[in-house]
Amino acid sequence: MSELDVVVSGLVFHDLVLGLPSAPRPGTEVWATDSAESPGGIANFAVALARLGLRTGLAAAFGADDLGDRLRDRLTNHENVDLTLSRRLDGWQTPLTVALAYDNDRALVTRGTPPPLSADELITTPPAARAVAAHIGPWPNEWLATSKAAGSVVFADVGWDPSERWDPSVLDQLQHCDVFLPNAGEAMNYTRTDTPDQALTKLAEKVPLVVVSNGDQGALALDAGTGERIAVPALHVAAVDTTGAGDVFAAGFIAATLWGLPLAERVRFGALTAALSVTRYGGADAAPTWADLAAWHQHHPEDQSLAALVASQHSAPIGSATSRDQSGR
Repeated sequence: MSELDVVVSGLVFHDLVLGLPSAPRPGTEVWATDSAESPGGIANFAVALARLGLRTGLAAAFGADDLGDRLRDRLTNHENVDLTLSRRLDGWQTPLTVALAYDNDRALVTRGTPPPLSADELITTPPAARAVAAHIGPWPNEWLATSKAAGSVVFADVGWDPSERWDPSVLDQLQHCDVFLPNAGEAMNYTRTDTPDQALTKLAEKVPLVVVSNGDQGALALDAGTGERIAVPALHVAAVDTTGAGDVFAAGFIAATLWGLPLAERVRFGALTAALSVTRYGGADAAPTWADLAAWHQHHPEDQSLAALVASQHSAPIGSATSRDQSGR
């Protein structure tokens, strides 16, 4: 495996998204107005990063089944994601998630079991990558510590806790991380706080840089070292499905970090990629391409800073940014 820009690890799902006119009720039938199938889970990160031109590797387990083979084919042959660190496993079903999208939000129903191989078993030596990213949770992630020691910038986020216990010990893994990217609900639940701003402040005690995405309320960021605090409003778009939007936001932020952009512009670019993703059904499928970003640029010339960012990064050869910020801050 040649040197990559980013290696991501976590659980991959096959996502089926159904657009509904209203919430389903027991004893009734609701006809979906639209649908989409795509890779999901940590694959949202991988696809979004690859579509932004970053050389992206994925370390994940795939079941030796139809869903797993379809996901592997899609990621390798259509999204240009390197699966060298991934494994195809007999006797384990690829997780399936059905996302019910309605009222500008979504509910998730998942069938699956934990993979028989952990990230530490998939990544036995630090990957040759400028950055790594992972979902943290109540499972070991020692590979993050070795990756940080090897010089990679370490990004992390968390997912919904189905037990709703929100064990604060999960945050102990942040000692190995440079940047933490939870959404507002996750941040408040894990820190036992009442507002995203309170959660941001508390999390900054554990990790150098915290970025909290908050849906149509925008995003917040706090650099614990410099004290720089950023609040960025969300872009107003016609949202149809929020599946994977937080992952796409994080991918946009990671890409902008590797381009060496200031903190405010990194958060704004993440907000832009997330906003474009919610205008279509699906998680990974809805991640914007440079063509999508260029089209947005044409229709929003009034937003000079974002338009200039899109134009400059789209016109530059991949990997040609002159100022690389390797600190993640």
